[in-house]
Amino acid sequence: MDINYKSACMSIADKILFFQRELKNTKCRLIAVSKTHPPAAILEAYQAGQRLFGENKVQELTAKQENLPADIEWHLIGHLQTNKVKYIAPFVHTIQSVDSLKLLQEINKQAQRHSRVVNCLLQIYIAEEESKFGLTPAEAQEILSAEAYQELNHVRITGVMGVATNTSSETQLQKEFRYLKQTFEDLKSSFFPQEAFFKEISMGMSSDYKLAIAEGSTMIRVGSFIFGARDYAK
Repeated sequence: MDINYKSACMSIADKILFFQRELKNTKCRLIAVSKTHPPAAILEAYQAGQRLFGENKVQELTAKQENLPADIEWHLIGHLQTNKVKYIAPFVHTIQSVDSLKLLQEINKQAQRHSRVVNCLLQIYIAEEESKFGLTPAEAQEILSAEAYQELNHVRITGVMGVATNTSSETQLQKEFRYLKQTFEDLKSSFFPQEAFFKEISMGMSSDYKLAIAEGSTMIRVGSFIFGARDYAK
């Protein structure tokens, strides 16, 4: 059965159960991407057992966090401006879109104010699309080698994230996912050889998550398959 047709015939709760089965024998976890969808939809997924949710925009994330269960693990997956870090620092679990030392320093500053340590992923540029954000592997190494980074005690780099090209070419996607996996391995061996917490490779979305899992993803970011088409007018 076509996956999109299957999705259209299932409730949100059924889709969460579907992914629980899909991921049962893997090391991968589901980030349910709830951007533009109402708290009621998130609550349905929550009641089916989902606890990890991803949002793109700070304003939307903070509004939802205030009105949903406290044990939700929130991930900020969209581009983050330094002047907005303060709004999510009190509660965000992981910021997946870190693309500069300056941003890391601001996250550290705001997390310190709340006596927290915020998990972060370095966003690596893997796509053949200029609209995507991210670091080159060399830029990621430069950040991790910087003396200023060594002084940050309220952030924890737990892995890498990448947004693949919007394409139906499995060959292209496989190449990009393998590039991100290799970047992870290189950073792990150079900077985190003994740190068990450096373990995350966030890659794969609704249309390509199976390929991402096969290439080593530990987090897939799935939105439209679970919640349906997004309403960008909101």
